[in-house]
Amino acid sequence: MRVLHTADFHAGRSLRGFDRTPEVHDALTEIAALARTERADVVLVSGDLFDTANPSAEAEHAVFDFFLRLRDQGIPSVVIAGNHDSAARLASVTGLLGWVGVQVVAQPTANPADMIRTIETRGGERLVVGALPYLSERRLVKAADLLGGDTGAWRQKYREGMGFFLRRLGEGFTGSSVNMLMAHATMDGAVPSGSERTMQFDLTNSYTLSGLQLPPGAQYVALGHVHKPQQVSDAPPAYYPGSVIQLDFGEAGEKKQVNLIEVEAGRPARVHALPLASGRELRTLRVDLEHVESRLTQLQGFGGLLKVVVRAPAGTALPGLKDRVLTLAPNTLAVDLDAVQEDLALPELKREGLSLMELYERYHREKRGELPGDLRAAFQEADELARTEESA
Repeated sequence: MRVLHTADFHAGRSLRGFDRTPEVHDALTEIAALARTERADVVLVSGDLFDTANPSAEAEHAVFDFFLRLRDQGIPSVVIAGNHDSAARLASVTGLLGWVGVQVVAQPTANPADMIRTIETRGGERLVVGALPYLSERRLVKAADLLGGDTGAWRQKYREGMGFFLRRLGEGFTGSSVNMLMAHATMDGAVPSGSERTMQFDLTNSYTLSGLQLPPGAQYVALGHVHKPQQVSDAPPAYYPGSVIQLDFGEAGEKKQVNLIEVEAGRPARVHALPLASGRELRTLRVDLEHVESRLTQLQGFGGLLKVVVRAPAGTALPGLKDRVLTLAPNTLAVDLDAVQEDLALPELKREGLSLMELYERYHREKRGELPGDLRAAFQEADELARTEESA
């Protein structure tokens, strides 16, 4: 049996206002072609099909076109929801997707047996998949537990809850079938690519699973959530295939891939990484102010997307810097200033007299550029609400 494993499409992803959906669509088209040329019997997608819970029409088209291409090739698939997906939204189209050979497990159920999927391949082999979609920490760790303040205890309760589901899913494995587990979660020892922080989770503080919790009967564990391709367990073998394109500048330089698993019942799996060519290369250029023009001139043949970080003395006036950069490198998405951190040098002087909004604007400008108007309004509303509650 030949199984193709992929995850973390993040269709609808926008980077500094630049829509990456066409690149994701190209990557999914490439993956569907690989499924054909590599004679895949089944495709597994381990969550985060979309970047937001309310994806655009273009994002939905990219993902659903992928499944239609698999349908045209007669390749069934099993899909779980990730933390960026709307589980309810995916659940609502489960029946429709089933008509094109896609088995979706969008939400965990009280009976883990409901999350086991079985596929009979064209070669007459049987694949059993224990499919565990993203399960929010809040659903496993009750508010009463959080009030206790013991972070270690919270994480232990999370592991215990996840362990229950993993054990029960493992009970669905049989000796005559190929047995695989799918999950959208963070494993101990997983190495981040650098973008996961910007995508709202931090591996150093995240709730994690231990490889010891994985059901021993699984011949392969198909993971999603971490964007850097890697193996995180040997027994059973557990892999993150990573995101399908470089989604954020933290992923710059990473080679993207999908995994092809060759396996038969009762035998160890053989895992092969298949490189992907789609998606524009991301690169961060750090340059001193006086060398901006010369360094950008050297990159004029670069067809990817740039983030330019300009080093300059604190307090230097830089009128027209962004225009200078964009003139030489129109493919630049961000121009950031790396100045001497004045707040570190004289924090009591540099912050004195600044309002909370002004401090937030400064922080956002240093980290991500100018503060958008809608975000400014939301912050101001939250600040006013907090002040009202304090005075009540």
